[in-house]
Amino acid sequence: MTGRDTKSRQLPLDLPAAAAMQREDFLGAPGNAAALTLVDSFPDWTARVVCLVGPAGTGKSHLARVFATRSGAVTVAARDLARAAVPEALAHGALVVEDLAPGDFDEAALFHLLNLAREQGAFVLMTARTPPAHWRLATPDLASRLRALPTVEIAAADDPLLAAVLVKLFADRQIPVDDATVQFLLRRMERTVEGAQQVVEALDRAALAAQRPVTRALAAQVLRDLLPGEGEPEDADD
Repeated sequence: MTGRDTKSRQLPLDLPAAAAMQREDFLGAPGNAAALTLVDSFPDWTARVVCLVGPAGTGKSHLARVFATRSGAVTVAARDLARAAVPEALAHGALVVEDLAPGDFDEAALFHLLNLAREQGAFVLMTARTPPAHWRLATPDLASRLRALPTVEIAAADDPLLAAVLVKLFADRQIPVDDATVQFLLRRMERTVEGAQQVVEALDRAALAAQRPVTRALAAQVLRDLLPGEGEPEDADD
């Protein structure tokens, strides 16, 4: 294989980009303003146990990371929560419980955690895609406790936020991209943060494989592969 062939057919390495997850990297918008205010106001919370609720990709984990940095909280996945581990998890006075979902956690462990957190005055930030007050649970006391739990909802991203998310995702991967390409993607991609993540990852891989910059032409090609019928022929210079 010649050097030219090697360059034109280079295989991209499957290395995840390091997302920027500091407070200054969070993209504020009207739909997430209440959640951002909550994290920024720590430790002056009116309630010490709060749940962030919103669709996937709306920034719940990012804000939880900011809270953990500020509070010294340990982070545990809800599905991994065990009753015996609750005292140690709360030992630092703050805890993040990520991805609560009905049927995917130990109800006895969560009930014990809420009780112990109240006794100790610990801060707990939980994240979920749907409001816990609506869940059908096997433990009536836990269901009652979750119905009373303060929740802060994060709305799905609107167009300005999605455009900003695209720019941030490209910047996280150190990929230069112009506004015309961002707007082209915004009009045609799946209109969610997860959709933005998917298309940026696909463009990164395609650009590496072809040794080309990210342009509207490449974006159209990638969108045709990801979402048949969404890409369109490009008459602009690549």
